[in-house]
This record gives sequence, C-alpha cells and structure tokens, in this order.
Amino acid sequence: MSKLYKTIGLIGKPNHKGAKATINALYQFLSQQGYQVLVESSVASSLDIDNVNINSVTEIGEQADLAIVVGGDGYMLGAARVLSCYNIGVIGVNRGNLGFLTDLAPNDINEPLSKILAGESRSEQRFIIEAEVYRHGKLKSSNSAVNEAVLHAGKVASMIEFEVYIDGSFMFSQRSDGLIVSTPTGSTAYSMSAGGPILTPNLNALSLVPMFPHTLTSRPIVVDGNSEIKLVLANENYENLQVSCDGHVILAVMPGDEVIIKKSENTLRLVHPLDHNYFNVLRNKLSWGNKLY
Repeated sequence: MSKLYKTIGLIGKPNHKGAKATINALYQFLSQQGYQVLVESSVASSLDIDNVNINSVTEIGEQADLAIVVGGDGYMLGAARVLSCYNIGVIGVNRGNLGFLTDLAPNDINEPLSKILAGESRSEQRFIIEAEVYRHGKLKSSNSAVNEAVLHAGKVASMIEFEVYIDGSFMFSQRSDGLIVSTPTGSTAYSMSAGGPILTPNLNALSLVPMFPHTLTSRPIVVDGNSEIKLVLANENYENLQVSCDGHVILAVMPGDEVIIKKSENTLRLVHPLDHNYFNVLRNKLSWGNKLY
C-alpha cells in the first residue's frame, strides 16, 4: 500500500525545551514508519540525532508533502506565511498557549497523527492577505499575513489620520490609533481583542476594526473577501508609521503613502483530524459554556 505522504518536514520553535522533545519524538516515530523526514535548520542543531536531513522552511515547502509545525500560534504563523506559497499540507502541534491553529496535543500525538497519515483527516484552505505600501505610485514594500495587517503608529497611544477606500469607493476618514484588517483566521486573534467579530474560517470576508477611534460612532465592519482595501495616510501624520503583518513583519509607512490590502493568490492548507470541529475549538479555547444537558 502506497503512502499518502512520503516526505514530511518538521518545523519547531528554536530553543524551546518542549518543542525540542516533541520534534525528537516525531523524528523517531516517522523514521521508524519509513517516511523521509526533513528538519528545519533552526531547530535541527538542537536535536540529539545523527545525520539529520537539514533544510530551510522554503526547502521543506518545495520538497515535502506535509509539514508538521511544533509551537504556538505565533510560530505557526511565521511558518505558514512561507508554506502557503507551496501546495503542502500543514499540521500544528501545540506548544504554546491558546493554540487556535495547532490541533494536536504533544502528549498524545502518535495515534491521531497515524490516522492523519493514513488519510483519516480533513483539510481546509485558509486564504491569506497581502499588504503593499506605495509611495508616489511606486511599490516600496510588501508582505503577507495569515491573521491580520495592522496600520499603526510606531509608538503607543499616538493618533494617526487616514482615509479608507473599498474597491476604489471612499468609505470613511478616521483619526485613531490605527486599523486592523483581519482574515477569518485572524478574527480570534488581535482583532477579537480589539472588539472585532469572530468570522468562521469558511467565510470569504475581511473585517476592518478601528483601534481606539476618536469618535463614538465608529464600529467594526465586515466586507467581501475579494475587496481591495486602500488606506491613504494624511500628510499631517508623523513619520514613524507602520504596517504590521501578523505582528512579525513590519513595513515602514510615511505620511502620504497608500497601503493596499487584498487577498493573496496563495492559500494555507491546514490538515485536521477527522473529529476536528471549529466550534469545539472556540468553546474550549474561549471557555464558552457547554450544553445544559
């Protein structure tokens, strides 16, 4: 019987004792099952294994059929932005806190992973977004985000002024600490903390959540996921402005710049156990109430 997956990449949080132990165990388990195992370079040096096949995240995306990411959601996001460029399934093992994107528990991984490797799984495509900064009509910088792109000042509690356009139509101008543009995946992250709505992952939608707007009538709004969102920075702003992608990648923005945020052509393919249920995840992670009976 041929294997559904032949080459599997292991990506883990560097210098994390728990992640190291999990990757060691995964390497031994997968190798014994006859899989070719690639280990991401930043964590490979900490493993107590000889002759490890060391690769970058990009090389894992190019060569592997499946990637297992060990860490919290933050580390998963960093790997996912790269892996979304390739047609590769991604599984998360939770070594962080909440773990919305990491399904498998590190202390009980062999049985559910064996079922996934045997094809007893479900997968879903999560769309990601691109943020582009234009200055005088020329592209200055860009990057992708799985969760959100956030326009904000470089220092805390510093108000900025900008306009928002949806597909070329003016929507509003605002003075606030910034704006969060969130995917459904990111709706349970920074956006939720700022009072934004929770969007189920299958929705083709983006939420725009103002950050401490200088008006009582400003509210989050949900728009079509295929919309092009344009933010135009007023010339009166200070110069230390930024767009943060998933809180990891920072794009510098100047007064008068335009920021374009839209859906990327790439998608992230998440692989889940068959019993995965999004509402179970919400209920467990957010401590929602269970059924009365």
